[in-house]
Amino acid sequence: MDFERIKAKLDALLDAGRKAELRGALTMLNEVDIAEYLQTLDNEKVLMVFRLLPKDTSAEVFAYMDDDQRTQLMEALGDEEAMRIIDEMFVDDAVDFLEELPAGVVKRMLAGADPARRELLNQFLRYPENSAGRIMTIEYVDLHVGTTVGQAMAEIRRTAPDKETINTLYILDSRRVLLGTVGLRQLLLADDGKRVEELMNQQVISVRTTDDQELVADTVRKYDLLSIPVVDGEDRLVGIITVDDIVDVIEEENTEDFEKMAAMLPSDDTYLKTGVLTLARNRLPWLLILMISATFTGSIITHFEDVLQSAAAIGVAIVSCIPMLMDTGGNCGAQASTLTIRGLALGEVAPRDIGRVLWKELRVALLLGVVLSLVNFLRIWFLTPYDRDVAFVVSLAMFFTIIIAKAIGCSLPLAAKALHLDPALMASPIITTVVDAASLMILFTIATQMFHIGA
Repeated sequence: MDFERIKAKLDALLDAGRKAELRGALTMLNEVDIAEYLQTLDNEKVLMVFRLLPKDTSAEVFAYMDDDQRTQLMEALGDEEAMRIIDEMFVDDAVDFLEELPAGVVKRMLAGADPARRELLNQFLRYPENSAGRIMTIEYVDLHVGTTVGQAMAEIRRTAPDKETINTLYILDSRRVLLGTVGLRQLLLADDGKRVEELMNQQVISVRTTDDQELVADTVRKYDLLSIPVVDGEDRLVGIITVDDIVDVIEEENTEDFEKMAAMLPSDDTYLKTGVLTLARNRLPWLLILMISATFTGSIITHFEDVLQSAAAIGVAIVSCIPMLMDTGGNCGAQASTLTIRGLALGEVAPRDIGRVLWKELRVALLLGVVLSLVNFLRIWFLTPYDRDVAFVVSLAMFFTIIIAKAIGCSLPLAAKALHLDPALMASPIITTVVDAASLMILFTIATQMFHIGA
């Protein structure tokens, strides 16, 4: 779809005041595309165009608008009209929007809502933040034991317009305990007189209302589900989570991990909508920690000052190789930590696998260490004015640095996971700082022994 061409036609209709034609053109578009078009308009035009939309379409479009524009639209519409839109939204989308608003605004809006709807929304908002209960929806089809296929199909036809998904149906007993699931495809192919419990799959994959959303996303990804049921402590079905919400969770969690791996505090807003002071505040704590921790690197150099001053040639040679040695060690540690964090995120490795992971990375480190150290030895010996002893010391230090870096890089994320910390915290900046100190210790220790210098 050529969005720019469609936008130009819609703008022409809007500027000409041809509202009936504009309304007709908008109804031919997907709700996502309408929301994208609204983002290109100023606030006054957004309100006018939004009011042209049919009632059932406006709630769908509203769900796809960004938070800032939705908030501005709510303020322009007024509480009563705004609440009408929220009433038309699926519960999970409504909760997602309301939790972004100030508590006072939410309280004022809910005050004018239908009592049953208000109680339902309040119930969802009481679930812990980032829990399965917060992102689930109640718009699903449930069937009770004893229902025939014919009765089930009639129920689906009657209620489907108000449901978020009908691909999977949930079989309950009289206490609403989840017994199994049945796919719509199975119902379509079965005889009308057959009972749904005869078709259901009893191996149900479900999550609890208090489970973290990241665990929910991992479960959906592991079992390739389009939706997953949410049950309470007594295994009663209280809602489902659909794959579109899982995609949002995965994007949110990945963004948070990337920020942590870059030594930043996570931010809820997009980059361009985050203020300069907020960006600086999110980055400052870890930069301070890393800067202070880097002073240990300086203290190592000070401690081995005798090595640097023992002979001008040796001191200059060692100092000139420090950046290369530290960079190589940091890169090796970052590679190992990245693969380990990815393995943890995908469930390929767990803290109990630390022995296997460490053994694999040590073997990789041995191969890389031999190749890189040999190349480095030849480079220093033939392409620099330093002698063979200096080349040997630096290359040997590089070999052990690579081994240490790989070991640290793979073990720290696993240790963090075992301590119930986020493995992303142990990413490149922290590992690089630790490896830098280790590489200097190795280099100066070998140089001290090799050149018989008292440290």
